[in-house]
Amino acid sequence: MLSYILRRVLYAVPIALAVSLLCFLLVHIAPGDPVNAIVPADAPQAVVDQIRAEYGLDKPLPVQFGLWLLKVVQGDLGRSLATGRAVTDDLFVAVQNTLRLSLIAAAIGFAAGTLLGAIAGAFRGSWIDRVAVGLAAAGVSVPHYWLGMVLVIIFSVTLNVLPAMGAGPGGSGEWAWNWEHMRHLVLPAVTLSVIPMGIVTRTVRGIVAEILNQDFVNTLRGKGLRRGGILLHVAKNAAPGTLAIMGLQLGYLMGGSILVETVFSWPGTGFLLNSAIFQRDIPVLQGTILVLALFFVSLNLLVDLMQTALDPRIKRA
Repeated sequence: MLSYILRRVLYAVPIALAVSLLCFLLVHIAPGDPVNAIVPADAPQAVVDQIRAEYGLDKPLPVQFGLWLLKVVQGDLGRSLATGRAVTDDLFVAVQNTLRLSLIAAAIGFAAGTLLGAIAGAFRGSWIDRVAVGLAAAGVSVPHYWLGMVLVIIFSVTLNVLPAMGAGPGGSGEWAWNWEHMRHLVLPAVTLSVIPMGIVTRTVRGIVAEILNQDFVNTLRGKGLRRGGILLHVAKNAAPGTLAIMGLQLGYLMGGSILVETVFSWPGTGFLLNSAIFQRDIPVLQGTILVLALFFVSLNLLVDLMQTALDPRIKRA
């Protein structure tokens, strides 16, 4: 098992390097000069050249990438072109907020999706199955930013029972584990949980229905095993596939929450990315995309290892 873990970790290293290169190049391929976004239109050329030299933007791209990667390895993601603050400081707060929102949304979506999918798979072809499949299809089809705006109109504007913006009272970005702050999590977390709920429902339904039709389940029934014992065997066999899709969805929640965070002004990585895009803030863009991408790679590695622990056949394969 230890050799398998080391092998998987070594496989992740070149992937992380490739992700770093892509993050660097994608930002620089975008049109426009980032320096023009932070200097006045009538700024002297000498000032523009000085700022470009301070941020290393006057060097060839390969040299810029090498210097940037060297700083990244040392934990330095540079300084924001717009604010002058260290990117790591802004990212530290934003990642915490996004992780908090994503974990709550994942808990809601995965719990609801697993329950609906298991029930639909156990009663395949019935009206329960049709209702579950309909809810899953609606969850996957409805744009979450549109759903967020609808929830704001209903619960914030019309009923005035839940706040619409920010992570705390008064629209602040600070967080504390109390009801006043938890209220700000409800609408964005529910909005963000709808898509993973639909995907998990469909996945679990298919896995459970397939397992229930396998020969070993019929053998267990023939031996007189109770329904609870059969469901336990089904759950064990369904766990690896379910875990894989949940790991992917958690990664998507971390990286794909930009629209939801913008709708609710949630001060996470998505909101930070949105601001950086409009300000053409290259250090913030590079740092945020890199952290999210490396989180996704690390999460996939963790899911692979957990799948192997649950199903040793994966390691043997």
